[in-house]
Amino acid sequence: MLAGDPSTGSCYATPSSLKLWGCVNRSRNFVRIRGSSSSVTSVLSAERVDLRDEDEIEADFGRKFRLPHISDVFPDLEPLPTTFSVKSSYPLPDYHFDDESKDLKKMYVHNDDRVLLKVIEYVSPTSAGADCEGEDCKFRHLRVWRAGPRKKIYIRPEEVKAAIVTCGGLCPGLNDVIRQIVFTLDKYGVKNIVGIPYGYRGFFDDSLSDINLTTHYVQNIHLSGGSLLGVSRGGGQTSDIVDSLEKRGINMLFVLGGNGTHAGANAIHDECWRRKMKVMVVCVPKTIDNDILLMDKTFGFDTAVEAAQRAISAAYIEARSAYHGIGVVKLMGRQSGFIAQYASLASGHVNACLIPEVPFTLHGPNGLLVYLEHLIHTQGSAVVCIAEGAGQELLPPKGSKDASGNPVLSDTGVYLQQQIKNHFIAAGTPADVKYIDPTYMIRACQANSSDSILCTVLGQNAVHGAFAGFSGITVGLCNTHYAYFPIPQVIDHPRRVDPSSRMWHRCITSTGQPDFTPRA
Repeated sequence: MLAGDPSTGSCYATPSSLKLWGCVNRSRNFVRIRGSSSSVTSVLSAERVDLRDEDEIEADFGRKFRLPHISDVFPDLEPLPTTFSVKSSYPLPDYHFDDESKDLKKMYVHNDDRVLLKVIEYVSPTSAGADCEGEDCKFRHLRVWRAGPRKKIYIRPEEVKAAIVTCGGLCPGLNDVIRQIVFTLDKYGVKNIVGIPYGYRGFFDDSLSDINLTTHYVQNIHLSGGSLLGVSRGGGQTSDIVDSLEKRGINMLFVLGGNGTHAGANAIHDECWRRKMKVMVVCVPKTIDNDILLMDKTFGFDTAVEAAQRAISAAYIEARSAYHGIGVVKLMGRQSGFIAQYASLASGHVNACLIPEVPFTLHGPNGLLVYLEHLIHTQGSAVVCIAEGAGQELLPPKGSKDASGNPVLSDTGVYLQQQIKNHFIAAGTPADVKYIDPTYMIRACQANSSDSILCTVLGQNAVHGAFAGFSGITVGLCNTHYAYFPIPQVIDHPRRVDPSSRMWHRCITSTGQPDFTPRA
């Protein structure tokens, strides 16, 4: 049995039951303890399980995912009828909005609409991909805010000066998002739109001038890769950037970037509202690695996977055409191996996929090199796909960081190529190793049709969110629906491949690779 002091939340177990349970403390967290009558020390391996009332859990989630709104700072601000017409290419005239119109009745999103964050009801915590708690694995209705145009807006379009900035590295689809933000702002009636050149640098570098953006100017920018506005990593002081916003009269800022850029945008949002500035800051996640939490995918990822196929196909042809040929392809993925995983799964030619989330060993009976030797002897060739962040533990750390604060990675692709060559020389077996790194070719690609559609809808919803009065938010695809998220919740940590997920299992089933995990 269990005994305890509810006033302090302390618990202790008595060695008299086969299944031991904990007690509720002040925070109402429940402690489940698995053990036997002869092992009181099993208390040390207690698993914390939240057994609060379901309504309380969902309410707590709702508080965390509540979107910052301009009315939080200006409670007396009166909303206005929207100027966005879903039935016309022009703004609604004279702010007239017929709420009873049959044509418009179902064209706008209700502010209480929500998107379910999770859609699978797992029966057991041992089910593939299960992330539930407790033996009953109870489904919880956790909801995030649905994106889209609202009937009410919180700023007059003629008072808006909007700015767009692209930060970090290049990614397919940047121009598509820029174009659609401009088009949607124009549809609301906004005419004063500028682009900030070269990321956050454009806010404090006096040598850089804003770029005036019109629908005519951005009409065809989606036909090329890169960013019309340019990109750069890092940025200045938050206070300096907010000073610049205030000086330029910018009251609607759209930021395209990854985790670090989002953190910067959230700091800008906080500082603007601390100063009681009526500024809306809205992000669109830009990460080719697909490593933003809670989202199905981010723009550029599909294009990257598709473009990676050409590199893998070239490596396969080179390997098959050579005597004892081995192709090594390095793809993007600093902390998350989604591109390598999906590209390997899509290609069907990869024999080993190496990602940061799954450690691997090169040498020894369970190592990659012995496996490649086996492939050479049995099928005459092999192809290896490695994410840039995989195998970093095999090399001494660089100890430096880039302008975004990310650790500078060692080049494990080149290292792997050399290790393969050395192994086959030592084994007395000739091998022809070809190494391909298509990173910058992929990053500079024009977005494919799938990403282009994603970029279009993300850009539209970013503008809808800003006019709805939200700030400090980002927009993303969640369970095939578009949703708004508070920035802190999506940058808590990078999204990573789950080695126990069905998709990773599908990948290694496709490649046929054994377990390269280092043995103790």
